[in-house]
Amino acid sequence: MDKLADPILQVLHDYKAAVFAKDVEGFVDLYDRDVSVFDMWGVWSYNGITAWRSMVAGWFGSLGAESVIVDFSEVQTITSQDLAAVHAFVTYKAVTDDGAVLRSMDNRLTVTLRQKDDAWKIVHQHSSSPIELDTTKAMFKR
Repeated sequence: MDKLADPILQVLHDYKAAVFAKDVEGFVDLYDRDVSVFDMWGVWSYNGITAWRSMVAGWFGSLGAESVIVDFSEVQTITSQDLAAVHAFVTYKAVTDDGAVLRSMDNRLTVTLRQKDDAWKIVHQHSSSPIELDTTKAMFKR
């Protein structure tokens, strides 16, 4: 695989590839060992790579034969010498082996990355969906 010219966009590309491959270690390797993650599902936060790896292994393991296609849109980056912030809309689509979409959802995603030893690692991730005012239910479609 050719590396993208922008190393921050390369992290997003690698995120998509690792999710599709259900590659726990490849996915977790995108994150700093002291990562803090504010995820959408069931746990207030994950602190440190061990807690995050456990969540990722559970997620990928729950997929069975399904795969997940990740699509980022409206990606915005702000980069300084060794820090970067990225925000985007992200769609997760569960698909069958032949590509039929089983379900999908949209989230908002913000990540902060830090460069260490020539590699950009995610040090903080925050995913969210807006809340419907009348029902107080999360809105999973943009």
